[in-house]
Amino acid sequence: MIRPAVAADASVVWRYRRLPEVARWMTALPGDEAEFAGRFAEPDRLGPTLVVERDGTVVGDLMVRIEDGWGQTEVADRAKRSQAELGWAFDPAAQGRGLATEAVRRLVSACFTDFGLRRVTALCFADNAPSWRLMERVGLRREGQYRADSLHRDGRWLDSYAYGLLREEWAGS
Repeated sequence: MIRPAVAADASVVWRYRRLPEVARWMTALPGDEAEFAGRFAEPDRLGPTLVVERDGTVVGDLMVRIEDGWGQTEVADRAKRSQAELGWAFDPAAQGRGLATEAVRRLVSACFTDFGLRRVTALCFADNAPSWRLMERVGLRREGQYRADSLHRDGRWLDSYAYGLLREEWAGS
């Protein structure tokens, strides 16, 4: 089941997001659970967050941030709320069962069918193979590879990948 996240989900999400193999790839790494819960409950973070449950247990979280596409001034109004950036994190204990693939496929489907978007995108560090492999499994296409463009908290500049998919390319249509 996929549902909107609520502030009370912070503690269970913190349990897997703090794990080294997950935290390594997260944009922000709060110092403790209280700090994480505070950030998690902020409206601009909680609003685009969904949680993935299996048998009543949260096994992952998804982000769908609906955005304006780029457009020249004369047509910019037609680009409003036309695309979404997607993101995710899953509990390593739930990996290997296809749950992330199923959840992200459903999210992509909702973006095109329920929200009427024309494009979805996702970004990751190039070293985060599980993430980019998931993007490819659900049909996203690698649109860009950027050399040493992302400063990791360990002090190294890492490569990153950008993926995207247009509604007309989506296999579910």
